[in-house]
Amino acid sequence: MPDADPAPPRAQPAAPLQAQPAGGASRPRTGRTVLRTAVSAALIAAAFGFVLPHVASYRSVWASVQAMTWPHVLLIGTAAAASMGAYWITIRAVLPWIRIRQAAAVSLGSNAVANSLPAGGALAMGISWAMLSSWGLSTADYVLYTLVTGIWNVFTLLGLPVLALLVMATASRPGTALITAAAVGVALLAAAATGLGLLLHSRAFALRTGRALQRPVAAAARLARRSPPADVAGALLGFRDRAGALLTARGWRITAATVASQLTLWLVLLACLRAIGLSQAQVPWQTSLAAFAFIRLLTALPITPGGLGITELGLIGLLAAGASHTVSVRVTAAVLLYRAVTYLPPIPLGALACLIWRHAPALISTSPRARAGQDRAQVTAPSSPHRTSQPDEAAATARSATVAPGAPR
Repeated sequence: MPDADPAPPRAQPAAPLQAQPAGGASRPRTGRTVLRTAVSAALIAAAFGFVLPHVASYRSVWASVQAMTWPHVLLIGTAAAASMGAYWITIRAVLPWIRIRQAAAVSLGSNAVANSLPAGGALAMGISWAMLSSWGLSTADYVLYTLVTGIWNVFTLLGLPVLALLVMATASRPGTALITAAAVGVALLAAAATGLGLLLHSRAFALRTGRALQRPVAAAARLARRSPPADVAGALLGFRDRAGALLTARGWRITAATVASQLTLWLVLLACLRAIGLSQAQVPWQTSLAAFAFIRLLTALPITPGGLGITELGLIGLLAAGASHTVSVRVTAAVLLYRAVTYLPPIPLGALACLIWRHAPALISTSPRARAGQDRAQVTAPSSPHRTSQPDEAAATARSATVAPGAPR
C-alpha cells in the first residue's frame, strides 16, 4: 500500500447508529423516555433521601470518611485509578491497533454518558462508535468489538457469583441469595458458553440459529421502531467468521483483561472497607467479593444510570446484614466512598475527553498514515459476502448487546 493511501471509505459510515424512528413514533418514544427518567429519579431519591438515612446519618458517614489516614486515601486513589485503567486494557485487548490514550477516551466518554443519563447505554455506544469510526474503525469491526466485549462481560458477570461462592465457603456458610445467584450463573454460563461454542464451530448451527432468530429479531426491531434486519443468518455467519479469527488470535488476552477489570473494581471496594476501619473479622474479604458479585449480576441491566441507588442499597444490605449500628455506619461510609471514587470521576474526565476529541483530536488520535496502517493490522477474518453485505443488520445487532462497552462499570 502506498503511504498516501487514504483511510478506507468503509471506515466512515455513521448512519447505521443514527437511524431515525419511523414517522409518528417520536411521541411514544418521548413518553417512554420521560417515564424511564421519572422512575429512575424516584428510585434514586428514595434510596438516598429515605432509605440510606435510616441506616446511617450522612453526618456519621462523613465523620467516618474524615477519620481515614492519608495512606488509606492514597491506597483508594491508586486502586480506583488501576480499576479505571484496567478497562482501557480490555478495549485494547480487542482492538490492539489503538493507543492507550484512545482507549481511555472511548472508555471515559462512554461511561460519562452512561453514568449521567437514564438509559444512557445506547448513547454511550454512540459516543464510542463516533470516536472509533473517526480513527478508522469500520462498521463491521465495531460490531465485532461491541459483541465480543459484551459477551465476555456477560460471561464474567455470570461467573463471578460462582467464584464468590467458592471463596465464601472458606470463611462462612454462604447465604441463600449467593447460592441461588451462583446456581443461576452456572446454568446461564454453561448455556451461553455452549451456544457460543456451537456457533463458532458449526456453520450449520449458525445458519439454523440465524433463521430461527429472524422473526424474533424482526419483532423486536418493530417494537423498537427500527427497520427489521433482512438477513439475520447472514449477519450471524459474518460475526461467526470474524469472531472466530479474533478469539483464536487474542481470546486469552480478552478473557484475562475482562476478568482483571472486574476484580480490580472489587479491590476498590475492599480498599474502602479497610480504609474506613472495618477489619477482616467484621467484614471478611470473602463476604465483600460475594456481595460485589451478586450486585454486579443484579445491576447488569441498570434501571438507573450506573445502577445509582440500587448498587448502594444492595451492597450495604449484604455487607451490614446482622451487624451492629457502628459497623453499619462504617459499611455505609465505605460503600458510598467506593461509589464516589468509581462512579463520579469518569463524568468530568469523560466530558474532557469528548471535548479534546472534538476540538483537539491530534492530542488523542494518530495521523491518517498511521491510521491506515493500524486498520490493516486489525485481527479480522478474510472477507466474505456475508460480512460486507450486512452492515446495517450487524450494527442493529450490536446495539442490542446485553452489556455494551460503554455500559457503566
